[in-house]
Amino acid sequence: MAQTPQQRKANERYAKHEAAKRGKGGAIPKPKQHTRSPVSTGWIVILAFVVCGGIFLELLGVVPRLWSALVSNFNLLLQ
Repeated sequence: MAQTPQQRKANERYAKHEAAKRGKGGAIPKPKQHTRSPVSTGWIVILAFVVCGGIFLELLGVVPRLWSALVSNFNLLLQ
């Protein structure tokens, strides 16, 4: 039995629809949600300053003592 023109158009639409579905792949991935930190950037900077600032100030106190020890040992070697 031959197809009628109406059946042929319906079959072509269905074929296009199925071809489009095959071309899209599986499920469409959802865009990633940007999760924000509960701690603001300002507080993180302040915390880093408190932690690293203490280390930096301690190093500023240690370096002159080390330098003076090196210079005194060098002077003893020269004498």
